[in-house]
Amino acid sequence: MENVVLLDDAGNRIGVHPKYEVHTRETPLHLAFSSYVFDSDARVLVTQRAYEKVTWPGTWTNSCCGHPGPDEPMDEAILRRLATELGIAGGTVQLLLPAFRYRAVMDNGLVENEICPVYAVRYDGPAPTPDPGEVADFEWVAWNDFAREVLAGERPISPWCRDQIEQLDRLGPNPLAWSAAPESSLPPAARTGLEPASAPSVR
Repeated sequence: MENVVLLDDAGNRIGVHPKYEVHTRETPLHLAFSSYVFDSDARVLVTQRAYEKVTWPGTWTNSCCGHPGPDEPMDEAILRRLATELGIAGGTVQLLLPAFRYRAVMDNGLVENEICPVYAVRYDGPAPTPDPGEVADFEWVAWNDFAREVLAGERPISPWCRDQIEQLDRLGPNPLAWSAAPESSLPPAARTGLEPASAPSVR
């Protein structure tokens, strides 16, 4: 059974809960991550969530989202989900937004409620081979075009991705030159297996 990590408002672990039961109309605050996969041309991999998804089915969003397991390091969880959802093996992981948090409500009342650190992943390997149960479609988009369209409201996108783009846009126009945030600034529950040092650059 896959479990997610439950959190208090300070980001401390207060328990675990089965993933398949966690998303309701009263979803408790829990730990997640969002990742943005970039290639060497500063294109970002944008994905469409499978129509079978419980939350935001068919919605376009960032490259990959997920939940680290209890005591699973964040970078390992990110690479695990990229392999599972998109068939992407390897990549260099960089922390960008350590304290991102959001709450969003679907039209049917289901709630997402997450502390969700945001990462970049540099990847120049073979084309993705997505699991259709996770990803309905994908495309590579020039980062500056993607950010501009999202911020202008011209590209429909998930609510968390929209909020993340607003913050990522402040880091500068070239995602390959963004500086890593210190891993010590992650919420306490996300520091599993990490020393308080800066993550490696994706340059």
